Amino acid sequence: MTQPPQPSNEPPQGGFGAPQDPPPGGFGAPQDPPPGGFGAPQDPPPGGFGAPTPPPADPFGKQPATPPPGGFGAPQTPQPADTPPPAGPPQQPVPGYGYPQGPQPGYGYPQAQPPGYGYPQGRPPQPGYGYPQAPVPGQPQQGYGFPQGMPPGQPPQQGYGYTTAPMQQQYPPLQNGNGNGGKKFTTRMQIIVAASVAVVLIAAGGIWFASSGGDDGKKDEASQSSGGASEGKDGGQGGTIGGGGTEKAPADPKSRVTFQLPKPKVTDVTKVNGSWLTDKAYVKTGLDEIVGYDMTKGTKLWSVPLTGQLCAASRHMSKDFKTAVLFEEGKPTKDKKYQPCNQVGVIDLNTGKLMWSKSVTAASSGDAPVRFDGITLSGTTVAAAGTEGGAAFDLATGAERWKPKVATDGCYDMGYAGGEALAVVRKCGTYDDPQLVVQALNPTTGAPLSSYKMPPGVDYASIVSTKPLVVAADVNDTAGDGSGISDFFSIDASTGKLLTRIAADGEKYAARCRSTEVESCQKLAVGNNRIYVPTEDHEGGGEYGDTNEIVSFDLTTGKPTSDRADAGDRYTMFPLRMDGGNIIAYKAPPYDKGGQIVSIDGSTFKQTLLMENPGEKSVRDAESSFSSDYSEMLYSAGRLFISQTLISKTTGSSLSGKDYLAVGFGTG
Repeated sequence: MTQPPQPSNEPPQGGFGAPQDPPPGGFGAPQDPPPGGFGAPQDPPPGGFGAPTPPPADPFGKQPATPPPGGFGAPQTPQPADTPPPAGPPQQPVPGYGYPQGPQPGYGYPQAQPPGYGYPQGRPPQPGYGYPQAPVPGQPQQGYGFPQGMPPGQPPQQGYGYTTAPMQQQYPPLQNGNGNGGKKFTTRMQIIVAASVAVVLIAAGGIWFASSGGDDGKKDEASQSSGGASEGKDGGQGGTIGGGGTEKAPADPKSRVTFQLPKPKVTDVTKVNGSWLTDKAYVKTGLDEIVGYDMTKGTKLWSVPLTGQLCAASRHMSKDFKTAVLFEEGKPTKDKKYQPCNQVGVIDLNTGKLMWSKSVTAASSGDAPVRFDGITLSGTTVAAAGTEGGAAFDLATGAERWKPKVATDGCYDMGYAGGEALAVVRKCGTYDDPQLVVQALNPTTGAPLSSYKMPPGVDYASIVSTKPLVVAADVNDTAGDGSGISDFFSIDASTGKLLTRIAADGEKYAARCRSTEVESCQKLAVGNNRIYVPTEDHEGGGEYGDTNEIVSFDLTTGKPTSDRADAGDRYTMFPLRMDGGNIIAYKAPPYDKGGQIVSIDGSTFKQTLLMENPGEKSVRDAESSFSSDYSEMLYSAGRLFISQTLISKTTGSSLSGKDYLAVGFGTG
C-alpha cells in the first residue's frame, strides 16, 4: 500500500501513534532484560524478590496480515436481479479473510481425530474468531474481527480453522433454466421468485437480529448457569445489559494537560507500579515513597516515606480509600544491592498516612521474614503471597488472619486476586510437571470455597476477575505473542465447575497478562456476564494506518456475541474498565492527533466521546512516551492519568527529550 508523503519532523506510526523515529526498542523501552525474563531478580537469594527488569525491546510487535482485495470480510458483488440463474448448483462465495480452507494435503491438514487444543471438552464446539458466515444476499458482511452469531436452531459451529462440511442448499437448483415442470422460466417468474426469496431472507434476517443482539445466548445462560455472579447491570441473570454508568459526556470533550510529573533519577531499573484516584487526590508511587497530588494542579499534597522501594501494590481500594502495598526492608547498599521484599503495609489514601506495616515469619523460612511477590485487597482482608507461603491481615489493624504454612505437599500460593471476592492460584507438583489449582477463598479464614484444576500444560495462570471468576492462561505456550493468554476459563466460583473455555488466538486478540503475576491482566474488562477484549491491529479502511475493534464473549456459553466497537481509521482501542454496564476504553491516536476516552454502551455498543486530548506536537510527544503495555491508565469524571510502572535511565523519554513519571489530562 502506497504511503503518503510524511511532513518533515512528523512521527511515524507505532506505539500510541507516536511521532518521529523512536529509539531502538520503542518509546521509553528500558534496556534488554536479564536472563530470566521480565521482573527477574539479579542474583538474589532463591525465592526472593529482586530488582525488576525492563520490558522487551519490541513488545508484542506483531504485524497484521495484508487483507485481501476489498478488505476483511468484504461482501461479494451481487448479480443483477434480472440475471438468469446459473445452470447447476450455485457456486459458493469466495471465502473472506480468516476463512478456514478446505482439506488440503500437506502441513496442517486436519486428521480424523478428537478435537485438539482450544476445543472445550464435553461441550459443543464454539464459533471461532474470524469464522465467516454464509453471506445473505442483500446484506453486508461484517468486517475483520467481528464474532459471528448464529440464528436460533442452527447447529453449533466449529472453531477457527476447523474443517467443516459444505453448506447444504436451501432450494433445489434450476436445471437448464427449467425449474417448474419443464415450463420456461420467464423473466416475470424470475422476478416473482426473487421477490419471494427476498421476503423470506428479510424475515429470517429480522429473526436473527432479534435473537442475536444484546440478549445473545440468554437461553444458554438460563439453562446452564450454576450461580456464577457477574459484574455490570446484567448481574449474570440474563436481564437487560448496559447502562448504569456514572461517566457522562462533558459539554466540551476537548481536554488540556493538567500536570506533568518528572521522572525520578534512577541508576537501575526500578518498579513504580501503583496509582490510585480518590475524590481528592491522584496518588502515585515514587522513589522510596508514595505521593498524593492535587488532581488539577499536580502539586504535592502529602508523601508517605517507605523504608525501601515499593515492589508490589494492590490495584484495589476499600470504599474509604485504603489500599495495600509491599515494599523492601531497606534501601540498596554497596554490600546489599537488592533488598528483600518482606514489608506489608496499608496506606490511607485520604490522609496520606501509613496505617501499619509489618513482616511475618514461617517455619519454612526460619527466623527470616517471609518474602512476598504480590499483594491484593478484598473487603477487609489484605492477602500477600510468594514462594515461601501466603498470609492475610486485617485491613484496619494488621492483625494476622492466616499465616504461611509449611508446604508438606509441595504446594504454595503463587498469588491472590481481590476485588469483590478473593481467589488464589496454587501451584503443586514439580518444576518440570507443575499442576495449578484455582480456588475461591473465604477472605476471613482463607479456607477454599471451591477448586478448579487447570489442564496440563499450564505453568502460570492469571486471574482476570474474581466475581465472576475468570482465569487466563497460556496453555502449552501456544499464545506465541508474549501475551500470556491462549485461553480464558470461566469458572463457577461456588462449585469449581468449568462453565466454558474460550480460545483466544494470540494472532487475533490483544489482551495482556504477565504470566508470573497472578493479578496483572490489562486491556480487557469483565461485565454483563461477558469478557471484552481488543482485536490485534490490522490495516484500516483509510489510505494508511492501522485500526482494531473491541469484541466480547459470553462467559456462560463461551460463544462470541454480536458486540463490536470499531476504533475508526488510524485509531486503535482497548478497554480500561467497566462503568456499570458500560465499557470505558482508551483510543490510541495516529501520529497527528491526541488520544481519546470513550464510553461504550454495553447494550447497543454505541460509543460516546468523553475526552479528546490535544493534538499539539509537544502534548502528543508526552502522551506517546508511555507504552500501553507498561503503563497504568486511570479515568474518572473527566480526568485521565497515565503513568509509568517501570523506570530506568531511558524509560519515559519523549521525543522532546523530557522524561515523565505521569501526565494528567482534564476537561472543563
